[in-house]
Amino acid sequence: MKNQLRIIGGEWKRRVLPFADVDGLRPTPDRVRETLFNWLMWEVQNAKVLDLCTGSGALSFEALSRGAAHVTMIEPSHVQSKILKENIALLKIQNCTLIQSTAQLAIRQFQENSMDLVFLDPPYALNLWQELSALVDPLIKNDGFIYLEADCALFKLELPSSWKLVKETKAGAVRAGLYKKNVGN
Repeated sequence: MKNQLRIIGGEWKRRVLPFADVDGLRPTPDRVRETLFNWLMWEVQNAKVLDLCTGSGALSFEALSRGAAHVTMIEPSHVQSKILKENIALLKIQNCTLIQSTAQLAIRQFQENSMDLVFLDPPYALNLWQELSALVDPLIKNDGFIYLEADCALFKLELPSSWKLVKETKAGAVRAGLYKKNVGN
């Protein structure tokens, strides 16, 4: 069974895309996505983006719709990766790379300080925030942004000390925060 997500803004505003019914896959709620991209209004344009746990692709497609220079999606599910490829083809996206792998393995392919924006929204049950934040931290440019989504209070997560919380929001059980990496500031 396929589910659907709606792109909120940008070039593909109101476009509806399918995603698989995969255990643990839940798109970022529309309200939270709208808030996030209002926060990132100026930062997402021309940004090099890494979506560590792509899932439905909601955050990646929203970033591309709003002018990101390039988005790299990482998705371990074969079923969902196939649907992401179909959505990329449907929208005729050229500035996107899809890696079918776990985030832990895929992170090794990138150079340090190469990402302007990282989406860290793992399946909640896997409790990967600490592991993935430590692995991805060297890839994020100084003054780069990190969007993090969790099902618990953000202050409880053990994140890199260089990540400073800029904004946060809550919608139901979803806790979301935008962090900025500040090294030596």
